[in-house]
Amino acid sequence: MLTLILSLLLKLLSLYLGLTTSLFTLSFFGSSTSSFYARLLTSYLALTICAFYGVLASLALRLIGYQHSAQWATARAFKHTMALLVGVRFEILSGKKYLDTRPAVFIGNHQTALDVLLLGEIFPKHCSVTAKKSLKRVPFLGWFMALSGTVFIDRADRQRALKAFEGAAEVMRRKKQSVFIFPEGTRSNAEEAMLLGFKKGAFHLAIQAKVPIVPVVAGCYWGVLGARERRFRAGRIPVVVLPPIPTDNLTPADVDELTKYTRDVMLRALITLTNSPRGQRAARTELEPCTDPAPPLDRANISNQVSQESGWNEARTAAQEAKAQSTGTGLRPQL
Repeated sequence: MLTLILSLLLKLLSLYLGLTTSLFTLSFFGSSTSSFYARLLTSYLALTICAFYGVLASLALRLIGYQHSAQWATARAFKHTMALLVGVRFEILSGKKYLDTRPAVFIGNHQTALDVLLLGEIFPKHCSVTAKKSLKRVPFLGWFMALSGTVFIDRADRQRALKAFEGAAEVMRRKKQSVFIFPEGTRSNAEEAMLLGFKKGAFHLAIQAKVPIVPVVAGCYWGVLGARERRFRAGRIPVVVLPPIPTDNLTPADVDELTKYTRDVMLRALITLTNSPRGQRAARTELEPCTDPAPPLDRANISNQVSQESGWNEARTAAQEAKAQSTGTGLRPQL
């Protein structure tokens, strides 16, 4: 029986690889649709292989007490596999040092399913992701996520979701474990530099755990992947990591303001990054993939448009002063 199952799996894999190879061959003759499906099938195969590797890595690392590094190891494996087989990679242009912040709540803009590859580039050690509960049932991927410490969120039950975040906050404090969250909650499939509204879970978690928020911004890459247009080409997607936003003196009453401030900072950085020369290579459909070094990102411009570490406190103080003047009340303590 086992021999029969293995034989069937090998035949299916052979058909899968044959179809993928044929589609790649057609893409060389200018068929963008063939290129889309070839890279799509290759990406699914790479994800499955790396998830299987992640299961094995999680089991092995659990034996020696390093299970929380399993997601980092698997993310790196996926990064190199996709760069080799699909020709797509994310590149950090500035702020890489902020990835060493620990513990922290890392957040990023969520454009498409390709953002899994973003994690392959930026994912810090001693970090885990949050994911919707339904992913836990996906073969290989769900097994890997469960073994490696993923925080599963039940979106249909707010109370369970809050309890999951409370448990995550306690682990973050005790083990100095970081968490990565996409605060938009769903993919934007953006065709331009834009963000959906932010859900507040990441900000509640950061305040509960008293850890900083580290925003990660990937430029719009609609030119690399446009699912509705059946476009998927090789390319490099620029990324910037912004300075940590402290939450030490914040309370749950500050969540709304913290959420708005963080989203504004990320949106300004996203627009600047997408409009840069490297950003345009990923965002525009008419540009062919380029392997030559692109002009350097204008980091001074990024720095001028996004807040530095003290910016949150300055913005908060200004808002408090304006509110006090309009209401005649005194200032709340500075955050």
